[in-house]
Amino acid sequence: MFTRRHLIGTATAIALAGLGSGAMAQDEELFIPVISKGFQHQFWQAVNQGAEQAAEEFGVRVTFEGPDNESQVDKQMDMLAAALANNPDAIGFAALDSQAAIPLLRQAQEAGVPVVAFDSGVDSDIPVATAATDNKAAAAMAADKMAELIGGSGQVAVVAHDQTSRTGVDRRDGFVDRMEAEYPDVEIVAVEYGGGDHLRSTEITRALLAAHPDLDGIFGTNEGSAIGVVNGVRESGQEGITIVGYDSGKAQTDAIREGLMAGAITQNPVGIGYETVRAAVAAARGEEVEGDIDTGFYWYDQSNIDDQEIQAVLYD
Repeated sequence: MFTRRHLIGTATAIALAGLGSGAMAQDEELFIPVISKGFQHQFWQAVNQGAEQAAEEFGVRVTFEGPDNESQVDKQMDMLAAALANNPDAIGFAALDSQAAIPLLRQAQEAGVPVVAFDSGVDSDIPVATAATDNKAAAAMAADKMAELIGGSGQVAVVAHDQTSRTGVDRRDGFVDRMEAEYPDVEIVAVEYGGGDHLRSTEITRALLAAHPDLDGIFGTNEGSAIGVVNGVRESGQEGITIVGYDSGKAQTDAIREGLMAGAITQNPVGIGYETVRAAVAAARGEEVEGDIDTGFYWYDQSNIDDQEIQAVLYD
């Protein structure tokens, strides 16, 4: 009987059969599949825009795909195996699970196919570069803003999107570590995981508010988490909860304009997509690539949401 592991192994074997020749010559069209964590958030659509911009600029062929939601690690592994089977010159990859993809990425490395990680790295030195936000630093800024907004003391909770991806771990730890180090009068009463799904995060938020009636603030670590927090607070009817988010889809920018969310961290997703493809092109051509590509982050709230610098990196 063939299991899913056997099927992936077969796809990888097919990939390896055609990958020994290395990258194409510079005068031929390079093929670079880009595999994201999903499509359900506006963030990924903006990453795709950046990837397409770079593809047009550098004259390469790029495909962009991801699973239906950010809990489908197995489906993402199938997509990665299929991408390998299509004889790529390089691959862009945003890992849902920082460990699960390593065997397939090792096969790509052995076949001479450079891998560029984006948004979320892997626990390996296989990627030749990682184009991402400094998520720990960004989440630490979110903690600073939360502490300031609640007056330096009180109870807060975290609704995180996962504990398997580097973004999930780094945003959780960046927030928690800064709060514990710098704000001893702020107590983190809970860290919960909603899979980046706004409906699940809504239910988690309602449960948190019921369990912690003195809660002062909640940090949502990605678009789906943050919107779930907003909806959960709204549905509970509880007032005085300070909500800090991460990302900047339309539902979040609307919530900030309406005063439901105090503020959020925005990334530069178009820049992430662009830099991923740019690095992949360079690596496929045997050029030197910067290992860590910091694409930046910004705090935005009602006071600066319409500033030109912020408008340029919102993805609503």
